[in-house]
Amino acid sequence: MNERREIKINVPVLARVEGEGALDLHIRDGRIENLKFSIGEPPRLFEKFLEGREAFEVPDMVARICGICPVAYQMSAVQALESLFGWRSTPWIEAMRRAMYCGEWIQSHSLHIHLLAAPDFFGYSSAPEMARDYPDEVRRGLRLQSLGNELIRLFGARSVHPVGARLGGFHSAPPKDRVTKLLDRLRAALPDAENLVAWTASVDVPQDQQDFVSVALRHPSEYPLYSGRIVSDTGLDIPVDRYEDHFKEHQEPHSTALYSLLEGRSYLVGPLARLNLNWDRLPEPVSSTLAKTGIPFPSRNVFHSMLARAVEIHLAIVEAIRLLENYEPDVPFVSGHTCVGSGFGCTEAPRGLLWHRYDVGEDGKILKARIVPPTSQNQARIAEDLHRSIEAFGLDRSDGELRLHGEKVIRNYDPCISCATHFLKLKVIRE
Repeated sequence: MNERREIKINVPVLARVEGEGALDLHIRDGRIENLKFSIGEPPRLFEKFLEGREAFEVPDMVARICGICPVAYQMSAVQALESLFGWRSTPWIEAMRRAMYCGEWIQSHSLHIHLLAAPDFFGYSSAPEMARDYPDEVRRGLRLQSLGNELIRLFGARSVHPVGARLGGFHSAPPKDRVTKLLDRLRAALPDAENLVAWTASVDVPQDQQDFVSVALRHPSEYPLYSGRIVSDTGLDIPVDRYEDHFKEHQEPHSTALYSLLEGRSYLVGPLARLNLNWDRLPEPVSSTLAKTGIPFPSRNVFHSMLARAVEIHLAIVEAIRLLENYEPDVPFVSGHTCVGSGFGCTEAPRGLLWHRYDVGEDGKILKARIVPPTSQNQARIAEDLHRSIEAFGLDRSDGELRLHGEKVIRNYDPCISCATHFLKLKVIRE
């Protein structure tokens, strides 16, 4: 029987990925004939906003790009500019930057797991609905998210669009008594983190094995977060300033967001890619908790991303304790002169690789900026995943089942808050 289905997905205005997302799906003779996944992202002009601004203004400005992961944008920016200027941060500054970044991973991953992803797998339309039957799990998510926000606030003065980070370090060092109080909360959260890993491992996710390329940072001795080389499971191993030699962005006619490819192929960034490439960098308490789940890594099932996020929450809490347990306030920043040239920075945002480039002129002002966020890097991979996953799920399913499965696939990448909370509007035409 010939059958044609057209599914249109409209997303209201999003934070970070603004505009509309759409999935046009044409099914004929039981196969997907054509699939187009697009993000309708109106120009936000942040790269243009930065042109002509002092280099010192950049960290505060890029923090406004995203309300969920502002630290990632600040850290990639300061890394890029300091590498150009030749400023060498002290060990204290590097450690505190990593601690602040841990807060962002904790709050972002907790939000995604408990409020955005879990309802999909338990058959609920929303987190409040799920909370009626799983109140302890939702409360755990809120506790962990609050903890992550407090860790960001410790260094950033506030958890949303923090203002404490600056070029060269921080504007001030937190007092020891505040760090001591937060350490107590971090230690008390360890059982929540361990239980979360076990809980996400027990969730009945689709067994959808796929072939994809994982891309992430890799550090010589620690799980990558703030620094490292860019690597892949297909042999890529480059410094961050070689990114543009291997990764290319292009425009697809059906999408206003850029697609990014590695040597002509889609790739995955984010928690699953990081864990696939760096499971051997997990500290012992975290690796032991993961081993108890019985789920081996590297994993080819993209739905294991939720488990990977839980593992990274446990890691971030363990790391924050390690970094802060002997805390003493120190000189909060270094300074120096600006210079002409191009600086490159790359860190691991909760959603994946975040790459920055800044060209600076003789007056210390930004001549040109380029920012490549993780969502645009994952867009081509999401389209491939939708094609394979929906086809494997079964094209003879009802419209509602197809819509829910498409939502699960897209939300699994955590592209942004809005698209994870109200995504698919389905219109089906059957002929």
